[in-house]
Amino acid sequence: MPLFITQGRFTTEAVRGMMANPENREEAVRDLIVRSGGKLLNYYMTFGEHDFLIIAEGPTEGMATSVLVAAAGGAITDMTTSLAMTTREMEDAFQRAREVAGTYKPAGAPRGSVL
Repeated sequence: MPLFITQGRFTTEAVRGMMANPENREEAVRDLIVRSGGKLLNYYMTFGEHDFLIIAEGPTEGMATSVLVAAAGGAITDMTTSLAMTTREMEDAFQRAREVAGTYKPAGAPRGSVL
């Protein structure tokens, strides 16, 4: 199953709310991901550019659903999600790319041009 890494920041309003009423957001995140067809593997609070880091697995459309719902809630900003692959999976992707590269015509390339 695909693996996703999501990072983001809480809005100032969300931080104020969590200071007024401290809460562990891991269960809410887990529930959102499970309801979207995935599994939460790890949830970390981070210091630096982002406030949290989530590692989850699940179907692409399920993870997209989770991200959209979280973003629409308004308490999160600057959220990014990346697909993570093992080195073996990436090796397989490079192999497939090599096999189809000769059939792809780049945008704007003259007719008959391929990679």
